[in-house]
Amino acid sequence: MGAGAGGAAVRWLPLEAKGAKGENGMVGWLAGTLMAVSLAVAVWFLLLSRWDKSIQAVHLLAMAIVELGLVGQAVVATVQLAGGHDPAERATFIGYLAASLILLPIGAFLAVGERSKWGTVAAAVTSLAVPVMILRMLELWSPTGA
Repeated sequence: MGAGAGGAAVRWLPLEAKGAKGENGMVGWLAGTLMAVSLAVAVWFLLLSRWDKSIQAVHLLAMAIVELGLVGQAVVATVQLAGGHDPAERATFIGYLAASLILLPIGAFLAVGERSKWGTVAAAVTSLAVPVMILRMLELWSPTGA
């Protein structure tokens, strides 16, 4: 437990899946995998920027793979929302879901447009934001709240 805004206790949610889906309704194993891969991609990009390298096709492919996973997670969440699951903060959850889908394309666009190490840094920052978005969505989706 940690202290959130205003000193309120924040409980971190488990990512273990029960059957095909985690107890929080999102695909737990996919969320955990996406967070790990996105963090690995971000570290890779930060190392590239340290070596003054720009983004190449293989790096964009790594971002595309993470994006495909995010699309899969979004499809599952949308089906669950349409099926009647109602998170406590529905509009906030939908906002995070939409933002998670546009983060990596924006980072890729910036990285391709800026062929210096700063384009690689932009891609790294967007890759670092993905796990934060996923954690927040898991927290919002929880039936018990935070």
